[in-house]
Amino acid sequence: MKKLLTGNEAIARGAYEAGVKYASAYPGTPSTEILENLALYKDEILAEWGPNEKVALEAVFGASMAGARSIASMKHVGVNVAADPLFTISYTGINGGMVLISADEPGQHSSQNEQDNRNYAKAAKIPMLEPADSQEAKDMVKAAFDLSEAYDTPVMVRMTTRVCHSKGIVKCGERTEVGFKEYTRNMPKYVTVPAYARKNRVKVEERMKKLLDFSNQSEWNRLEWNDTKVGVIASGGCYTYAKEVFGDSVSYLKLGFTNPLPEEKIKEFGSKVEKIYVIEENDPYIEEKVKMLGFNCLGKDLFPAYGEMLPEVIRKAVFGQANPTIEFDQSKIISRPPSFCAGCPHRGFFYEISKRKNVMISGDIGCYSLGCSEPYNAMDQNICMGSSISVGHGAQQMFSMKENNKMRVVSVIGDSTFFHTGINSLLGVTYNGSNSINVILDNRITGMTGHQQNPGSGYTLQGKETVEIDIEALVKVCGVKNVRVINPNDLKAVNDALDWAMSLDESSVIITRWPCVLKKLTKQDKLEFENVFKTKCVVNPDKCVGCRSCIKPGCPAISFDKNKKRASIDPNSCVGCEVCLQVCPVKAIGKVEASLK
Repeated sequence: MKKLLTGNEAIARGAYEAGVKYASAYPGTPSTEILENLALYKDEILAEWGPNEKVALEAVFGASMAGARSIASMKHVGVNVAADPLFTISYTGINGGMVLISADEPGQHSSQNEQDNRNYAKAAKIPMLEPADSQEAKDMVKAAFDLSEAYDTPVMVRMTTRVCHSKGIVKCGERTEVGFKEYTRNMPKYVTVPAYARKNRVKVEERMKKLLDFSNQSEWNRLEWNDTKVGVIASGGCYTYAKEVFGDSVSYLKLGFTNPLPEEKIKEFGSKVEKIYVIEENDPYIEEKVKMLGFNCLGKDLFPAYGEMLPEVIRKAVFGQANPTIEFDQSKIISRPPSFCAGCPHRGFFYEISKRKNVMISGDIGCYSLGCSEPYNAMDQNICMGSSISVGHGAQQMFSMKENNKMRVVSVIGDSTFFHTGINSLLGVTYNGSNSINVILDNRITGMTGHQQNPGSGYTLQGKETVEIDIEALVKVCGVKNVRVINPNDLKAVNDALDWAMSLDESSVIITRWPCVLKKLTKQDKLEFENVFKTKCVVNPDKCVGCRSCIKPGCPAISFDKNKKRASIDPNSCVGCEVCLQVCPVKAIGKVEASLK
């Protein structure tokens, strides 16, 4: 049976065929669809969103200990969060096969950095596979589970954006029911007190020596001989990019098993070609090994040190020019930066706080990161998931030490991100007595990555009703005495809450609660939020004076006709949040009934 699958779909299919019983992840582009597709196999696989990547990986390790084949998936920065257990699981080894998917993002399409997670496999001393296409993604995941159990180790499969999201024909097989391996209590193996861990450290080195032999013999590392004047060494998507540029005019060392790298095959290849190009994205991971083995090669001194190594990039680096294309006037391209959706519940908050003076806004990772852009310019930092509250705490503590200080810190975080690692940060605020203002933007879903469930949504990944974590109650348990819940579309309520919080000399939390406009509403949503999406806003052209006040909140549903000097609202985009209605000074905007969402 053959199917057209993305790399992410193929990963899920490979895990299914390999007999996986448990999967966990935290959503993040470009990895999100892996777990979403695994969740479709409800009868065979229990798939769960973890509150963060560390929790997900630890749960997968627990499933492995219990004897089940298990898999975790996450984007590259998620491995930073999961690194703590990962490095120690390398020491303990596994029971049932255990695989970690790291989805890297060269080019930073939707990420705060483009780190190269091949370095994690090297540092943690675990084997790594790198698929070049969807077929390899499926096949390598299956091979990874066999490898995991054969060498008693977690295995990393490193994907990149193009491999994750590109489609290819995949030959699919049937599921192999592996069954549970017997669990046997083994303290020296799994309890990592120093007396045991030091012995396991020795085993890790022994394992890496055996894996080096495996790498040199592995089918995933292959020599492709053509003209030997030029040889290309590449792995993953870079191999397919190189093939598109050079075709069969050069020889290739195609690497698929990349930690440890196959030293003997590199030596054989390097001794038979006259010139070597090492084509890889981000860090000179392969290049450094080639040079250590004594071969001159052209790598990062020729190719860019960052960004995607797409065919046109390779052509320009090697041949000095890319393929000809259609020429056009670049100045006529209209810049369209990302913006909040029409009716986004974050708009009212950022519109109001952007007008405040002597405020530092500590941001986080999510849709609300767009608060940094026009017309709000309302964010001063966002470094990683869950950081807003702890960064804001440190800044507020120092501002409070300054004489005549007037600065207040407002930390902004989304509901899913709060569950991810914001809870720990809030504990730091209350424990250490900060007076920072913390705003939890609760839009009832994990919005940025495609509306995945989270601990506050009331549903699991596979659609089962579950306990809905009450953020207000949780915040109070964390020690916050001052808590307010508001509708962020009510601009007066936003300002009143900010005034209230700034009047306090102790920590506070404001919860802005309104569903994402793109969310599929549950019955509970419709009961809980009065008039949600039941009306739309319209401009009365006879009353509009052309002041453009309604444009200032930045809603894409509103446009202004320069000739008529009148504003208008697109009825197909408007969801009736009423922010524009509140900012219009002449009451030219009204409401009309709308069909239920």
